[in-house]
Amino acid sequence: MIRFSTAGESHGEALIALISGLPAGVPVDLDFVNRELWRRQQGYGRGGRMKIETDKAHVLSGVRHGKTIGSPIAIEIVNRDWKNWEEKLPVEAGDPAKHQAVASPRPGHADLAGALKYNFPDARYVLERASARESTGRVAAGAVAKLMLRTLGIEVASHVIRVGRVELTRPATWEEIVALSAKDEVVLGCVDSETEARMKEEVEEAARTGDTVNGVFEVVVHGVPAGLGTFANWDERLDGLLAWSVMSLQAVKAVEIGRGVTAAESFGSAVHDPIHYAAEDNGHPTRFTRPQNNAGGIEGGVSNGEDLVIRGYLKPISTLRRPLESVRFDTREKTSASYERSDICVVPAAGVAAEAMVAVTVASLAQQKFGGDSALEMKRNFDGYIEQIRRY
Repeated sequence: MIRFSTAGESHGEALIALISGLPAGVPVDLDFVNRELWRRQQGYGRGGRMKIETDKAHVLSGVRHGKTIGSPIAIEIVNRDWKNWEEKLPVEAGDPAKHQAVASPRPGHADLAGALKYNFPDARYVLERASARESTGRVAAGAVAKLMLRTLGIEVASHVIRVGRVELTRPATWEEIVALSAKDEVVLGCVDSETEARMKEEVEEAARTGDTVNGVFEVVVHGVPAGLGTFANWDERLDGLLAWSVMSLQAVKAVEIGRGVTAAESFGSAVHDPIHYAAEDNGHPTRFTRPQNNAGGIEGGVSNGEDLVIRGYLKPISTLRRPLESVRFDTREKTSASYERSDICVVPAAGVAAEAMVAVTVASLAQQKFGGDSALEMKRNFDGYIEQIRRY
């Protein structure tokens, strides 16, 4: 089973990603990993922190001569901002007078709940770990998972379909989403330039008023065969696992599989995808097909051979330049919520982090189904399964 975890604080010395369970022999392209980290930092409406950091992956273990060796992979991403916080957040006792407290909790953030839970006098340590800066480690781990999936011909990408009140009203093709991921300039991650321009206006309006803006991203997994996940046990259903992985991201408040929201307000005849069969054509394998993909590639908790489609609904960032009402931790007196340097819009970046979570989830299920201690063995098992379902 593929497992991963992260460690580190927003203003700590470094972030760490630890991923284990990958087979040996998976090529690890550090330029690709670093580009994924770069993609997470992009997007119109990001804050000043992204001007400080240049996230780079430093692999400490598990990769030798450019390939995985079957042991746990540890990746370090240094925080350049640490030099400004070393005396404020020392590992040893340090000088308490230099501690920079978060004196009043921010509505919508983990500040109050976390401080109460851990008996902290202010929300500094809550902010440090609850911050979306933690998703940097997820993206690093997800990049390695993507590289494993590529050996099986499976790709993961995302795009933005809504920022504030502006929404993409047409379907995006897989080719458009891939082309978007390859761009060297990221605005708001929308495949349609006119829609993206109107999305940008939404971000600018929020900036003018000291507010923040929400949105919706869509993650698509291309090339997944039928058969990942199961209906046999509730905690092994593919849709449940994907929803859990995306919902775990900071600021995600809802997850949709396929056209799940539309399905909830429609008749069955308008929602369920008819099943067709494509005979072999020009050497392409025979397969069951569907003229549409309302199910988002999953039926009964199992992938059905269509693209997996997962949407994440993102709330606005909690830190506002025009703070909401709050109270002081120490006196309980009414005041304004604390403010720290923050973003206005993070929807494209959240999509990249969601790609990582989806990639780890799909890679883990692929590893469970096809097994193999080496990439060669896994690919052989995968090819045998594809031949099996082709001849069904």
